Order: sequence, then structure tokens, then C-alpha cells
Amino acid sequence: MLTTNCAFLENEILDVARLFKRRPASITHTFRYEERGVFYNEFEVDGESYSFEDRGQVCDEIELKRLERRFAKLRLYEILSEKYGEKMPWGALTGIRPTKLAYTEIEKGGDFKTLFKQMQVREENIRLVEEIINAQRGIYEKKDGNTDVFVSLPFCPTKCAYCSFITAPIDKTRQYMPAYLDCLEKELQAAKGSVKNLRSVYIGGGTPFALDVADLERVLKATNGAMKSGSVEYTVEAGRPDVFSKEKLQLLKAYGVNRICINPQTFSDETLKKIGRKHTVADFYRAFELSKSYDFTVNIDLIAGLTEETPETFERGVEKAIETGAENITVHCLSLKSGAKLKEEISYIENERISEMIAISRKLLSESGYEPYYMYRQKYQAGNNENVGWTKPKKACVYNIDVMEEVADNLGVGANAISKRVWNGEGRIERLGSQKDLPTYIAGVGETIAKKRKFFE
Repeated sequence: MLTTNCAFLENEILDVARLFKRRPASITHTFRYEERGVFYNEFEVDGESYSFEDRGQVCDEIELKRLERRFAKLRLYEILSEKYGEKMPWGALTGIRPTKLAYTEIEKGGDFKTLFKQMQVREENIRLVEEIINAQRGIYEKKDGNTDVFVSLPFCPTKCAYCSFITAPIDKTRQYMPAYLDCLEKELQAAKGSVKNLRSVYIGGGTPFALDVADLERVLKATNGAMKSGSVEYTVEAGRPDVFSKEKLQLLKAYGVNRICINPQTFSDETLKKIGRKHTVADFYRAFELSKSYDFTVNIDLIAGLTEETPETFERGVEKAIETGAENITVHCLSLKSGAKLKEEISYIENERISEMIAISRKLLSESGYEPYYMYRQKYQAGNNENVGWTKPKKACVYNIDVMEEVADNLGVGANAISKRVWNGEGRIERLGSQKDLPTYIAGVGETIAKKRKFFE
């Protein structure tokens, strides 16, 4: 239970408390600020009182709130870290995008490393952020009008045990496919005038390769007709190996797709069965070799923390991913959100085990010539770690950088797609979400098109 006199801090304070396996039964927080730049934070945690005084240079109301968030989170983190004898990989930072915070400090003329040390971020994570910023040079661009396009295909062969996305097995949603594709075509045609400087196109899911060849071609044809993608980066998150075919890969190549994602998640057949994946490791290798015969840039996804996997199991998986020579390898930490079957089975995964897996992946990938090029964090993420995309030199994905650093508009098409407008000069971002489930989206597509047209005016 939390009581605070500062409403805008409520979620921030709760986020810090959620970092810990053990959590206080009650927190009372009182904040006051003096004009001479002094911040006072008083906490009562399970009956014990704590007082802090911090100083910061305030130039406006926005900076006042930014500093207060920083000080309140840091001080509560220090209290709980001492109380429970536990330190977090990212210290008192709870945000999704640590690199975005680093860029903000750099643009203000500061040193993000000083801030991160103040927030008690581990040294290896400070180095990780620095490496990501270096890898993004030449791609990271804050320019109004830059636009990425996302096309949502929320269909999967089966639902994985760890998944919390709004998807369902395609056998249960196939009835909506014709109407859904009609809506995608309408949305894409209507979006023609909304894209100024196209940076990339990303068709994601769900599992886009769950569609049959004819339906997949409808999506590609509509996307190309509206976006005229030409030589820009063009990605299809093909997905699970059990739905790959030569015909689908030929189709992608014919429509100018140059990047695909193949998502084994693990190189253990035993784990694949436990998480509800209806394919084997051998299926992955067949899909990968077939894909490389068409010269796609390939990303492989792995998840640290899957059911009963040990650091040794995970290490073997990373080694096998590297051996494929894939241009990109993304290492996710299991995130136990509502809606995932595993959420019912696991309430908390020990920091030490997950952190060991992440350390293994960093060591092996770095030694093999991969660079970390984007990163984001999630709530309820195992071990309070992060998801990191690794790339071979000059093979980074533009879409991932733009989305994670929030420096370009994102035009989302389809059910549960989030469109985003970015005003870099003003530091302002606005979002517009489409209806989440298929029937509601289909019924309301006309309204969605009208709203989106106005949103991107």
C-alpha cells in the first residue's frame, strides 16, 4: 500500500518497489521542494522512517518533475536495497529505454555515465549503453517527418506458454482473415499521404508466416502499393520455423523484402515442448538454411529464463545461434505478463540465474564479433534485466533503432497497432492505438482510418 502527497510519483515509486522479490507492506512518502534547489523526500517503510535532502538545478516545471522522479526513486531504491540485501542490474532505473535517457543527458551537454552511476547502475550496463550508442552512429537520426511503417498480422499457429500478446491460434481466428485483409488494404491505401520520409517497413505479428501464400501475397501487394518501399529496409517477422516454406520465401523476395526474423527461442527440443512450440530444433535449421539461400539478412530470437532451462542450456543455445552466422541475434529475458500461461506457473525467477545467462550471452556474442545495437526493458522482466539486439557490423535494423529510441514517426496498420508521432524539436510524442481484437477492429476500421488521417496531418 502506498500513500504519497505527490500524485505524479505514485507509479514511479511502485515501480521501484516491484523490482524486489520481497516488497514492503506499506510505504508513506512525503515530498517538498524549496526554491533554492533543495528536494526533501521522507519515507516511512513498514514503520521505519527515512529522510533525504538532495540538490538540483531547476529551470522549469518539467525539470523540477524530472529531478524529483530521479531523487525519489533513488532514495527508495537505497532503502529497499539495504533492507532486503539485494542490488539490481539497473539500480534505481525503471524506465523502458535507458539509452533514450542517455541521449537526453548527452543532448543537454552532460555525461550520462555520471547520472547512471548516481542511480547505481552496474558498470557493465553503463558500458552496454555506451556500446549501443556507438553502434547506432550513422543510423540514429532525430528528424521530423522520418516515418517507419508497421503492419500487424496477429495470427499464430498456436499460442506459446510465455506469450501475452493478443493473438490466438489461427484455427480459431481464420474466419476473420478475409475481412481483416480487406481492412488492411483499406488502411494502407488511406495511409499513402501520411508518410513523408519512409525509413523502413516492418510486417510483424503474431506470426506472419502463419498465413497461407495467397493471403501473405495480399498483404505484401497492399503494402508495396501504398508505401512504394523501393530500396528501404523491409522486414517480415516470419516467425516460427514450423510455418516456413520455399513458396513464402520466394514471395518475400519477389516483393523486395530484405530482412526476416526466425524465432526458435531456444535450441532445446525439451524446452520447446514445455512452452508449447510445435516445432523442433531441426525444423529451425531447415528454415534457416532455406532462408539464407535467398540471401535475406536474418535475425534469430532467443529467450533467457524459459521453463527449467539452466545457464548451461542457455549457453549452448547462444553458441548454436552464433554458429549459424545470423546477422542479428536478439536476446530476450522472459517477461511474465498477465495473459501468459507461464505467469500461472512462475511468480519470480531468481536474479542470479537470469543475470548469469545474460552475462554469458554478452561475453559470447561480443567475442564473436557482434555489437549490441538496441535495448529495451519491460516490467515483470525476469531478473530485472533487459532485451538486447546484437548485430554484425553494418547489419543493424533501422526499424528497431527508430522504435526503441523514439526518434521517428511510426504508422501502425492493423489490429492492436500503435501509431506514434514524434516532434523531436519539442520533445513531444503522441500515440494512437487501434482496436485490439479482430472483430472490433474490423467493425471500426472506417473510424480508425479517419482518426489516423487526422493524427498524421
